[in-house]
Amino acid sequence: MEHKTHVFLGISGSLRKKSSNTWLLSTIEGMMPAGTEFRIYQGLASLPHFNPDLDGDEAESHEAVHVWREELREADAIVICTPEYARGVPGSLKNALDWVVSSGEFMNKPTAVISASPHPDGGATALQSLALTLKMMSASIPEEASIAVPFVSKIIGPNGSVTDNKTLSSLLTLVRALSQAISEK
Repeated sequence: MEHKTHVFLGISGSLRKKSSNTWLLSTIEGMMPAGTEFRIYQGLASLPHFNPDLDGDEAESHEAVHVWREELREADAIVICTPEYARGVPGSLKNALDWVVSSGEFMNKPTAVISASPHPDGGATALQSLALTLKMMSASIPEEASIAVPFVSKIIGPNGSVTDNKTLSSLLTLVRALSQAISEK
């Protein structure tokens, strides 16, 4: 009997090329258990501004929206890592989520949320806001799959690797919590 390869989709809330959030996702990619595939979504900057009048058949014809929704549907679990801008979620990430509020891609989907900030609270306000939005969309966020990473600029080395053992341990716990949530579905 063949085992299904589980797909984890990583979404960075930052558009920066050398984003700490993307580096955290790359670290998570290296922690994936056997039988999983980790993909990082690359289309955040390509999504048009959300307009409810365009959501529906016309929106599906917009390639970036179609690809976004399809990647979410194909994923068995989702990991979102976001910075905190002005005490909230960046507009590009919120825009992406707005495109899928009513289309159901997050419904009962195991989802992890991470915020990363150079500040001592680790972007806790953005993390709380993101979790609230995802729960409204019926995402399933396991208890151990929500992490605020403080002082992120001090725990990532020049090559993008995480150098802090506590953070590495928290990320591994997050991966295990999502893997467990997939197996319980």
